[in-house]
This record gives sequence, C-alpha cells and structure tokens, in this order.
Amino acid sequence: MIGRLFGKALGLALTGALVASLPFGAALAQLQSQDGRVSGGYVGETTSTVGSPIPWGTGLQAGIGPVHDEIADFNSLVLWIIVAITIFVLALLAYVVWRFRENANPTPSRTSHNTILEIAWTVLPVLILLVIAIPSFRLIYYQDRAREADMTINVQGRQWYWNYTYPDHDGLTFDSRPIPDDDLQPGQPRNLAVDEPLVIPVGATVRVLTTGQDVIHSFFVPSLGVQKYTIPGRTLETWFRPDREGVFYGQCNQICGTNHWFMPIAVRVVPQAEFTAWVEETKKKYAQTDGAAPEVRMAGAAR
Repeated sequence: MIGRLFGKALGLALTGALVASLPFGAALAQLQSQDGRVSGGYVGETTSTVGSPIPWGTGLQAGIGPVHDEIADFNSLVLWIIVAITIFVLALLAYVVWRFRENANPTPSRTSHNTILEIAWTVLPVLILLVIAIPSFRLIYYQDRAREADMTINVQGRQWYWNYTYPDHDGLTFDSRPIPDDDLQPGQPRNLAVDEPLVIPVGATVRVLTTGQDVIHSFFVPSLGVQKYTIPGRTLETWFRPDREGVFYGQCNQICGTNHWFMPIAVRVVPQAEFTAWVEETKKKYAQTDGAAPEVRMAGAAR
C-alpha cells in the first residue's frame, strides 16, 4: 500500500518538475536587473563592470580576476557532481519502487546483506570525496598567499566600519562608512555604497592583510573571490588581482553586532594612471600639518 502511494507521488512529482522546468528555463535566460545586467545563470556572469547582488540571480556574482575564476570553476565542478548524484539516487529510488512493488513481490525477500553492494556504497562515496577534496585543497592554498604582490592593503574591521591602510604609499589610511539613504546619488546601491571606496589599480596583484579592532568581522567581496575574517590580535592574509575596471561591492557577513549592516565594502578598480593621481590627491587633501603620515577621517557619515 505504502509502495503504491509512494510510486504515484513520485510520478506526479517528476511530471510536475518536468512541466515547471520548461518556462523556468526560458525565464532564466531573460532575467535581468534594472541596469540591464543578466542574472548569470548557474555559473555566474563574468562581463559586468559592477559587482553586486542581482535580482533573481541564480549563480555567482560577476567576477574579476584569477581567484574568482578558480572559485567559479570549483563551484561548477561540485554543482555537476551533486546533479549527477541527485539524478542517480532519484533513478535508483524510482527503480526500487517499481521493481519491488507489492504486485511484483507478493512475498518479500529477507536478504539482509550483500557484500559487493556494501563495498560499492562505501568505496564510491570515498572516491567522490577525493574528486572534490583534491581541487578544494588546491584552491585553499591558491587563495592563501600572494606571490610577488604589487601592493599591500591592510584591512581592519571596526564596529561598525572599515579602516584601510596603504603601507606602500606612505601609510595612507582612511575609514570607509556607508552612505545614508537620504544622501544616496543615482546609481549608488542602498546598503552597499560607501563614502570612501577602496581604490585599486587594474591588473595589480594585491596582498590583503586583515585584522580586527574589537570583535570578529569578515572582509567579503564575492566579485573578487575574497573572504577573510578580521580577528582581534591576529593578522590573516589573502589576495586578489582585478583584471578589469569597475566598482565591486561586498559586505561583512559575520554577525558582529546590532549595527552589522553598517559595514558595506566598495572596491573601485581604475587604471594605473588614475590610481597614482588618486593617491597623490588623497595625500594632499588629508595631509596633517604636523608632518605625520596622512590619515583620512571621513565625518558626517552614518555610524
């Protein structure tokens, strides 16, 4: 009785999934955000100059640089492995329901052990895990440290904003805070736009050193393939290399307090000449009269 009911339910579910997939597949190809950027499908759109969440997006955010590319490749590998496992289990379940239904087996078998089967369902999962583990470890080590970095950025998480320091550029340092809703300009995304973005030259290999001032935060920019905790008393390292210009957004994804949402991240990637001009202009704009290292302290933004 239970087998027959389950078989009917499984058939209805398969039929419904097939019917639903037809318009859904077409809809995926047409989904766009307000600025015309496509959703990215299942593996992520890779040509946009703006990296931010997209309405109805189904894949990774638009990515730049080799780190994000490696993450996207590994994500696709695991996705298709999971798809294959799901299809296999579903087909096996359907076969068992059909083959061992009550009408076909009025007298059920009392077999309780099968050596070959038990070895197979132990060895196959181990092999699958090895296929996933090897590229996973390679990716972890690839993200761990920069090789021959062109510049270093010190990122410090604070309650509740970011502090950036450029040690290779006379210790230039500044705070980055969100822009209040009332002050947003056209094109600035709510809860993502900041008063002082992190400015990076295109094509530069950037070493990122993170630390925390108070509690644990997380420096997370999906488009760059960067996520690193900022932990008080510890310095962690990662890196990225943007290969095209644009503005790419992220947020702290560590629940670090009641004002957690006040920690958006904006990374502006510009040509080398524009970056050099920005550094010189910023040094002059915020230079201290006592001759100490320049320091940016943006006032008036929401805390």
